Amino acid sequence: MRAEVLKGHLDGLLLAALEAGPRHGYAVMEVLREGSGGTLDLPTGTVYPALHRLERAGLVQGSWSDGPGRARRSYRLTAAGVRALAEQRATWQEFSAVMSALLGGGGALAAPA
Repeated sequence: MRAEVLKGHLDGLLLAALEAGPRHGYAVMEVLREGSGGTLDLPTGTVYPALHRLERAGLVQGSWSDGPGRARRSYRLTAAGVRALAEQRATWQEFSAVMSALLGGGGALAAPA
C-alpha cells in the first residue's frame, strides 16, 4: 500500500494498535502488519516519529522497561488518547461510508437520466 494512502490515518492506526494495552514500537508495527494481512508494513522511520509526536501531544505515554535484557520503550494510551481514538473512529466511519457510496460502484455519481 502506498504511503500517501495512509496520510491522515496513521495516528488513528497507531492509537488503535495501542488500545489493547501497552506495546513497544516494534510490537505496534507487528500488530498493524498482522492485522492488515501484511498490507501495512510500515517502516520504523514512519512509526517511531509518529509515536513520539503522539507522546508530545499527550495521546500516548511512553515508559522504559525495567526488565532484564535490552531496554525498550513501551507506549500506552492516555485518557486523551482514548478520546482521540473514539473521534478518529467516528470520523473514519463517516468518511468510509461516503467513499463507499461514491466509489463503491453503486452509481452514486452517475449522471441523472
